[in-house]
Amino acid sequence: MRKSFAFGIVVLLLSLQAEAQQTRSFSEQVRTVQVIVNDDPLLPPVTDMRGRVEIGFDELSHEYTRYIYKVEYCNADWTPATEVFESDFMEGFNGLPIEDYETSFNTTVLYTHYRFSFPNDDVRLKLPGNYRVRVYSDERGASEDPVLEACFSLCQPMMNMTGEVLNNTDIDFQQRHQQLTFAVSYGNCRVVDPTRELKTVVMQNRRWDTAVVNLPPNIQHARGAEWNHRRDLIFDAGAEFHKFEILDVRLNGMNVDKMAWIGEQYHATLFAVAPQHNYTSDEDVNGGYVIRHTGDEENDTQCEYLFVHFLLQRPQLPDGDVYVCGLWNNGSPDPECKMHYDEQLHAYECGVLLKQGYYNYQFRHYDSDGRGSTLLTEGDFYQTENEYLVLLYYRPQGARYDALAGVLKVAS
Repeated sequence: MRKSFAFGIVVLLLSLQAEAQQTRSFSEQVRTVQVIVNDDPLLPPVTDMRGRVEIGFDELSHEYTRYIYKVEYCNADWTPATEVFESDFMEGFNGLPIEDYETSFNTTVLYTHYRFSFPNDDVRLKLPGNYRVRVYSDERGASEDPVLEACFSLCQPMMNMTGEVLNNTDIDFQQRHQQLTFAVSYGNCRVVDPTRELKTVVMQNRRWDTAVVNLPPNIQHARGAEWNHRRDLIFDAGAEFHKFEILDVRLNGMNVDKMAWIGEQYHATLFAVAPQHNYTSDEDVNGGYVIRHTGDEENDTQCEYLFVHFLLQRPQLPDGDVYVCGLWNNGSPDPECKMHYDEQLHAYECGVLLKQGYYNYQFRHYDSDGRGSTLLTEGDFYQTENEYLVLLYYRPQGARYDALAGVLKVAS
């Protein structure tokens, strides 16, 4: 077995708005929903038209459930592309059952792992752009609502993109921020009105709550466009992600303070961390995670589920909420990951059910507007290594869909 935009001129996507663009579960019984492209769990869910996309998830039982998946093609802002017919974007049939599944082996938490991929013998996706896949239970009496949705994008490179991250921003110099600048070369594409024909999405570490959408270029010429020293492309620099690894539930892994069997569940308590006053260099994967155990074989079905306890040592904040975030929860304020202040520990604490493996995480403070910040929980340091992802969509005049025409990844 294998291992397992809102539309507008300038829009900052808040967490509640961004939910529609994220891979997520709608059921407490469905966990660890992953979209893995080209067999690399650390890559963003974007690949070219020849790439392979695998979607996998666990249902917390050994009872088989007949699940079916339905594919939907979306616009750049992830609304349904109503001008495109199903036959335009896919070959095959929609609503097919997931036939590849396997029960967990030798785990205290019983689960069944389901997986399917694109392309497959029954379905081939034809258009570049955004795809949302919803999974439904096909059992008699089951709700008509999906149990999960998985989002990914296919790119057909049409334009060249370049960019860099600056520490000398329009706000400060080598302090708390980073500023992205990027340019697009049209190549053979004919762009008459870039403000209307091009749509962009800019994300730091794949975060939707701070994403910048459809920012118009401030420099335009016949061969391309540039986004140069735009204040809207200034991001909090943040700090390097914390990390932990649990390969064996009987042994303390990396950055694990203690392991314990409580009731009918393994519990792992991580070492407490505190906000930093100075930058600390540490190698991370910008919020990513990899499911694996000691043997690193049959990871999909032999990894255990356990409660992981996170601790942030700091005085209680007067307002807002603190969440533990990583790409395992889409880097968004997931209710399960909301932290509560423990007066005795003088720390924020929460426990999250996670599957064995290697994880990055970060503590973020969310204000009433839903925007997350690391200033009070981690610190912001211009030296932090962050990954910036720029998605470029192209819809020429008369076209019916937003084609993903370019992808740019820039590390600070």
